[in-house]
Amino acid sequence: MPDLFLTIPDDPPDRVDKALTLAAPDDAALSRSRLARLIAQGAVHGPAGPVRDGKARPTAGETYRIALGDPAPVETLPEAIPLAVVYEDDELIVIDKPAGMVVHPAPGSPSGTLVNALLAHCAGSLSGIGGEARPGIVHRIDKDTSGLLVAAKSDRAHQGLARQFEDHSAARRYLALAHGTIDPADARLRGLPGVAFEPGGVLRITTRLGRHPTDRQRQAVSFDRGRHAVTRARMLERFGTPPSAMLVECRLETGRTHQIRVHLGHCGLGLMGDPTYGGARKASTKALGPEAAAAVQAFPRQALHAAQLGFAHPVTGNWLDFDSPMPQDMAALLQTLHAGTPGG
Repeated sequence: MPDLFLTIPDDPPDRVDKALTLAAPDDAALSRSRLARLIAQGAVHGPAGPVRDGKARPTAGETYRIALGDPAPVETLPEAIPLAVVYEDDELIVIDKPAGMVVHPAPGSPSGTLVNALLAHCAGSLSGIGGEARPGIVHRIDKDTSGLLVAAKSDRAHQGLARQFEDHSAARRYLALAHGTIDPADARLRGLPGVAFEPGGVLRITTRLGRHPTDRQRQAVSFDRGRHAVTRARMLERFGTPPSAMLVECRLETGRTHQIRVHLGHCGLGLMGDPTYGGARKASTKALGPEAAAAVQAFPRQALHAAQLGFAHPVTGNWLDFDSPMPQDMAALLQTLHAGTPGG
């Protein structure tokens, strides 16, 4: 497996293991425990040679080489699960993932995942990543988020795609149905930390994201720890009288865990159907009408869809752009919102 090269970011933590974990792309699966094992094996090299102590103090701008080694045999079993394949060649595959499908196996979902399906579909031609022979998935979408996702089928494709997601040159556009509206004149929004407006009424949210201090299953906004995260959100339609819900387009500059859900929740614009970050806000029967309000309250998942994905082919260099139509459940909810809004 190709070595991983990481550069220590500005204002790094005071330990090299923490700094390297922070600098690693999400898809590298480089936890501090795994990094500790690699350091003990002499597989981490800095400017002065092998790193012997994870507590050593790093310096911004230093480059470290991490020898990840050959991938271990995969333990996850292939499963013949139908896939909506949008594009496929010898190097990569683009999937339109349905809501409800987990991407990676985990203790609570050891089978039926996208990885299981790809292992069967690609018949052993997938890239090794994270120390295992498993699909080279360079970005993730949550279980209950639908839409487009790319996986590498070769090491060179994996490295090329990972670079684009790391340097933010890949294009990702999401559609969401959310509570509230985006209004540049809204003093509440303008007063929130990390929130600014750009031309065209685009809401720009810039924070750090990291594990919630008391709930390890959640992410939380921070300004002094975690990873840099930027989301841009633009309202496409608004619903209700007075307006109290919207169809919103979100574009990711970075791709952190639960990023859109956390950032919109930070702004009081939680996604419909999101029990984790949507807050206690309920749809207004008075504003939306009883049918639309009931449909919003009954929606069984976060109303989020990865609608567009674009990137340069990691081997040919040709730009590839893919679109996914809104899934039936979100489209039906959108239609109900239209019907409940005067003139909609």
